[in-house]
Order: sequence, then C-alpha cells, then structure tokens
Amino acid sequence: MKRSLFLAATSLALALADPTGALATVKGPGEDKPLNLPSPDSARALGSAGSSGGSLVKTFLALGVVVAVIYGLYWILKQVKKSREERSHGTGLHIEATVALGPNRSLHLVRAGRELVLVGVAEQGVVPIRTYTEGEADALGLTPPPPPAGSPRTDAPDRKPPLVAVQGRMRELLDGLRERTVRGG
Repeated sequence: MKRSLFLAATSLALALADPTGALATVKGPGEDKPLNLPSPDSARALGSAGSSGGSLVKTFLALGVVVAVIYGLYWILKQVKKSREERSHGTGLHIEATVALGPNRSLHLVRAGRELVLVGVAEQGVVPIRTYTEGEADALGLTPPPPPAGSPRTDAPDRKPPLVAVQGRMRELLDGLRERTVRGG
C-alpha cells in the first residue's frame, strides 16, 4: 500500500511539474494521427476564447430558473393540499372521541350533524355500531356538559370532553356490547 501511494504521489508530482510531458508518454492506437484544430488567432476571431463572465451569468440565470420552478411546484402542491383539506373537513363531521382497542382496531364516536355515530374501525373496514341522538348522548354522558351560564359560549368543532370520562363511558358501552354479543358458555 505504501508503494502504490508513493507511485501515485510521484506520478502526480510529475504531471503537475510538466503536464504535457506526462501526457505525451501515453500512447495508444490512433494517437499519432494529427488533429485539425483551429489556430489560436482564428479561435479569438470566432469569440470562443472570450471572458468567463458571460458563462457565469448564464449559470446563475439557469440556477435562478431552476429555483423558481421548484418554488412554483411547491406553491402549486401546497394549494392542492389545502383545497383537499377544505373538502374533507366539513362543518358537519368531526370526531368526538376515540378509544384504541388493539393494533389497527379502534372505536370512534363521530358527530354527524345532530347525531353521534359509534363506529368500529379495523383492517377490514369501518362498521357503524350504534347511532345516538343528541339527547341520548347527553343522557349517557357521551358529550361534554354545556358551559356554565356566565362563561362565554364557544361552538368550536375542536371542543372535546375530558378524555378520562369519555374513555370510562366508552369502556362501559364496550362491556355492554360484549354482554349482548358474546355467547355464554
């Protein structure tokens, strides 16, 4: 390994000292054929040996175009995402509570207008279990109590009942459902 590093360093030093001499020693088939290259005077006349400032400006312009295209695509995708979210988040549906039953299985209490629907979610699909009216849901304690008369009223859809109360009530509902559906032995 030391020998190969020494040879590489020596050849690099020779190439830097005399690059034409280092390249002149390489010969291959067809290497001795003369090339028909224009003379340096004719190249200047054609303008190919001008300053590099023009190519630098072209490079920055191309970079600016690429950045503008990327930003444009980002903006378009953001608008598409926003429009899809607006369509999927209506004012009539939102989740009141969720209880995880196991991996990829859960119960969701979904508010659909003035009704609450208990929905079972599993890998195979979504199944409605029971529908409650607002009165039934209030009587069973599934919805949060109304705010006191002195407090300001907020009808925000993000309003959620305390998690502990909902989980306790959901467990009671689940136990009742098990009693009705599980066969006794």
